[in-house]
Amino acid sequence: MSIAAYFDNLPDDRKAPMQALWKAIADNIPEGFTELFYYGMPGFVIPHSVYPAGYHVDPKLPLGFIYIGSQKNYIVMHHLGLYGSKELLEWFTTEYPKHSKYKLDMGKGCVRFKKPDEIPLELIAQLAGRVTAQQYIEVCERAIKR
Repeated sequence: MSIAAYFDNLPDDRKAPMQALWKAIADNIPEGFTELFYYGMPGFVIPHSVYPAGYHVDPKLPLGFIYIGSQKNYIVMHHLGLYGSKELLEWFTTEYPKHSKYKLDMGKGCVRFKKPDEIPLELIAQLAGRVTAQQYIEVCERAIKR
């Protein structure tokens, strides 16, 4: 499936929030990342042309970074930089309450938005631009060496 087809097939009440979330990320993500339909969701990856080693679990795949999805009860953003960087996670969890009246609902690297029209897009835009491709590669390589 293509990213465009994914968005076309969303329920009507999810199209605008998902497109706004995608735009906040796409407009702010640094160079070195590429759009890709990844693990059944639209996302951004570091392509093999930038990082030939790819995803360590399956090197045939590019290194995934951020992807978003529409689930039954929420919209989800998977940001693997949050999972891999304690500093980035601390920044995000400190900033979140300044941008949303709702409690942060997150797992290790996923953020769930149960109110689709209340996604803190300004914060997500900042988050998307906060990590370069090279910084993320370094985080991943450190984690693999452990």
